[in-house]
Amino acid sequence: MDARNGQAEPLAPETVDQTSPSSQETSPDAPQTGEDAASGKSKRSLRPLAMVWRELFNYPGRMVTAGLALLTTATSTLAIPYGFRQVIDQGFAQGADHGVIRNWFLMLLGVVVVLAVATAIRYYSVSWLGERVIADIRLRVQSHLLSLAPSFFEENSPKEIASRMTADTAVIEQVVGSTVSVALRNVIMAIGGVIYLFALAPMLTAGLLIAIPLVILPITVFGRRLRAVARKSQDRVADIGAMTSEVLGALRVVQAFNQEGREAGRFAGAVESTFETGRQRIHIRAVMTGVLMFLIFGAITAIMWRGAIGVAEGTITGGTIAAFVVTAGIVAGAFGSLTEVYGDLVRGAGAASRLAELLAERPAIAAPARAQAMPEPGRGKIAFEKVTFRYPARPDVAALVDFNLTVEPGETVAIVGPSGAGKSTLFQLAERFYDPQGGAIKIDGVPLTSTDPAQVRARIALVPQEGVLFAASARENLRYGKPDASDEAIWEAARAANAQGFLSQLPEGLDTFLGEDGARLSGGQRQRIAIARALLRDSPILLLDEATSALDAESERLVQDALEHLMQDRTTLVIAHRLSTVRKADRIVVMDGGQIVEQGTHESLAQAGGLYARLAALQFDAAQFDAARADKV
Repeated sequence: MDARNGQAEPLAPETVDQTSPSSQETSPDAPQTGEDAASGKSKRSLRPLAMVWRELFNYPGRMVTAGLALLTTATSTLAIPYGFRQVIDQGFAQGADHGVIRNWFLMLLGVVVVLAVATAIRYYSVSWLGERVIADIRLRVQSHLLSLAPSFFEENSPKEIASRMTADTAVIEQVVGSTVSVALRNVIMAIGGVIYLFALAPMLTAGLLIAIPLVILPITVFGRRLRAVARKSQDRVADIGAMTSEVLGALRVVQAFNQEGREAGRFAGAVESTFETGRQRIHIRAVMTGVLMFLIFGAITAIMWRGAIGVAEGTITGGTIAAFVVTAGIVAGAFGSLTEVYGDLVRGAGAASRLAELLAERPAIAAPARAQAMPEPGRGKIAFEKVTFRYPARPDVAALVDFNLTVEPGETVAIVGPSGAGKSTLFQLAERFYDPQGGAIKIDGVPLTSTDPAQVRARIALVPQEGVLFAASARENLRYGKPDASDEAIWEAARAANAQGFLSQLPEGLDTFLGEDGARLSGGQRQRIAIARALLRDSPILLLDEATSALDAESERLVQDALEHLMQDRTTLVIAHRLSTVRKADRIVVMDGGQIVEQGTHESLAQAGGLYARLAALQFDAAQFDAARADKV
């Protein structure tokens, strides 16, 4: 859900002056962001592009090639007015030698050839850099995102972040692959042209330079407003991407509740907001361009007027004034292009600042500087010692309070209790997706905060409540936790999870593409693949979060039998709402309000008359009622 729907998104401020806490951080890996990057001061308005420049320096050879080609095209362009001057002054004079005329025109033709070749080289090199750099930035941002803790994505919409990876990187690609090249070429031509103008007519050129401060002032004034609106425009585009992804991902729910009209209206509101922001940006840029064009060409016109008088008085030759006119046109065109390019650079800086904010985020969960190695081989003992934990998004509610639980190697412990009791929180903490505010969690005697999270997770296989699959083949989904698994091992895990039957019937077997989130499979089939994936990982600790909830009665029985066999040598934690699935657990832990209220075997707890007995009575009575009703039918 985007910010318009009520979820706070610190990384997508409405304007550049509204900086997020995360954007205040700096790191060696990313440029300063937030208030510093989004400063209204024009001298800092392009500072976020420093991230892009650093990536460019990874390819010095290509940059040198592009730079030389760029310099060649700029100087070749400026050589054309010089050739015109010589042709007019020497070739158009009465009685001029035909050989001289030929030589100067051949020189002009040579300049054109050099210009064409250099332009082709420049275009290829700069475009290559644009594609390569944006690929590197995408890889870098994605790699960094994968290192962030889940708590970060509770406070920031993953869909909005995904939009940054597409829309913002596309803007940066345009900047690197086109805008920067155009800007540098025009800067070279502007500087070189002014130098040549001084050589031709110092007095006229001095008058031309007086107009430059009149050009810089509007750039400063308009550029400040343009940057703020450009950043806001990028945020609105991201909103559209996030909303589209959200609605299409839940299309069945939208259509089931007949909410197509509502969603269309909501999307229309987002589109109109984007259009209005874009209109403001275009308006500012149009006014800025018009003002600058008037100032630039007005100054040139006035100077040309003075030059024409000089020709009439005989103080300037015809060739000189012709070269001056052509060069001044090139300089004016360069300055005019720079005003338009500046707007693109500002947009690129806005996009870069949004990506820099992501790179500036520090992972809440990371390995310590001197990580303690986990003992080998892993035994699978898990201990929660006086653990107190609150989710970052809900700091006022304690998910666990002074929680103590030890699970011995090879023991199967079932976790039951009402919704919100803290059952799933145990799994989140055991895999170190979060760190507790109090107490310690240990695996094989090692506190999780003292070791590398990757080593912790390597000892755990998880089956989530809903089988999460990726848009890949069945084989790739099955061996997701063990990429080097053989087909024989895959089929063995599939048989254990009762998945062999439907997998063997897929059109292309294990190579069959399963669709987005496994859309080509039923819910039960997706869950059985998730179970097989966890079994194939062959870790000493197995976490089953309602692992059989999506299976029919027959499949549940077959999978349960397989799991009971495979759990013999593993430490297993089982979360189950259906108590019939945990009767054979070595121990049942009953949770309520983030604490253990009961523990024991099924028989002892059923006879104790506590919370477990009440939950069991409700479920088993309901099951008996359903069975009796089925018999009557």
